[in-house]
Amino acid sequence: MTVESITFIGGGNMARSLIAGLVRQGVPATQIHVAEPVAALREALAADFGVQTHDNAAEAAAQGQTWLLAVKPQVLREVCQSLQALAQAQAPLVVSIAAGITSAQLQRWLGDALPVVRAMPNTPALLGAGVTGLYATPAVDAQQHAQAERVLASAGRTVWIEDEALMDSVTAVSGSGPAYVFLLAEAMEAAGIAQGLPADAARALVVQTLLGASRMLDETGESPAELRRRVTSPNGTTQAAIESFQADGFEALVAKALQAAQQRGRALSAAND
Repeated sequence: MTVESITFIGGGNMARSLIAGLVRQGVPATQIHVAEPVAALREALAADFGVQTHDNAAEAAAQGQTWLLAVKPQVLREVCQSLQALAQAQAPLVVSIAAGITSAQLQRWLGDALPVVRAMPNTPALLGAGVTGLYATPAVDAQQHAQAERVLASAGRTVWIEDEALMDSVTAVSGSGPAYVFLLAEAMEAAGIAQGLPADAARALVVQTLLGASRMLDETGESPAELRRRVTSPNGTTQAAIESFQADGFEALVAKALQAAQQRGRALSAAND
């Protein structure tokens, strides 16, 4: 796997998952640099993957043709501004995984001419089973586009979005999405226990049901609506449950929740402008 030298600014969980994927796919650890202020995280990354670690962001960034910004949105402006002079001199490809931070903001903080890719991975990337929505500014050339694709594909599937305004919807659907599934699992497990199932049995039934249903969505190629129709026998137990969900406005509740997540992404952008 050919990947240009890359610097991670921030060495938290998502950066760690991407680093693990890159190393697993054959990228030499010597091509990966990580800037991380927490000594314990630096030591763990160096020990686990053999990557080059730094406590100084500029020192690490100077080593990379691609910069992957993996710090919290609230501190990203400060970090970028501290790297602005280096960014102008070096002209790296900038890939950001910060929710709600636009390419215009990144270019303003780092330099208007820089190629920027916004990326929104999700937490299953920790297992190599994530999905990442990606948006590239017009300044990103074909080679840089491919570089961003290779880096983010190390943690799972990728989906390119043509309109940056839709990145907040990507965040709402897939970035935050695993938590919705965990909430459903939590509720199903609690309901099963309330009906008398042993806790370990309820857990196993819920986990395998969600896993199996996800595999059917992925592997059959059928729509969710069609798969739901097939498992819903007329006047059966599944129909009773589905009708109860719908009577309480399940679809509207989901739409409202995703809209709240989308709006929060926009608010994060405004708050950090």
